[in-house]
Amino acid sequence: MEDKANGSVDNKSPVENGQMPDPANWGVADVVNYFKATGFEEQATAFQDQEIDGKSLLLMTRNDVLTGLSIKLGPALKIYEYHVKPLQTQHLKSNAS
Repeated sequence: MEDKANGSVDNKSPVENGQMPDPANWGVADVVNYFKATGFEEQATAFQDQEIDGKSLLLMTRNDVLTGLSIKLGPALKIYEYHVKPLQTQHLKSNAS
């Protein structure tokens, strides 16, 4: 990932070096771009509307994703289980070492 002049991170691929990226320093646009890149183009706008940045993403609970973003249940479950939770786990592992 490359830092851009505006402070956002270039996130072309959701996986970097075989690992999930650490979103702790992402801005709102980075979070939106991550979900667009992973196939959730329509749902990505919910993260924009709620101003979810990387730190906020790492603090989200399952309930936050399912009810707080006004996303349909099916996509919300996939977003939490396959993206938010793994990003949180990866962040905890990388900061524990």
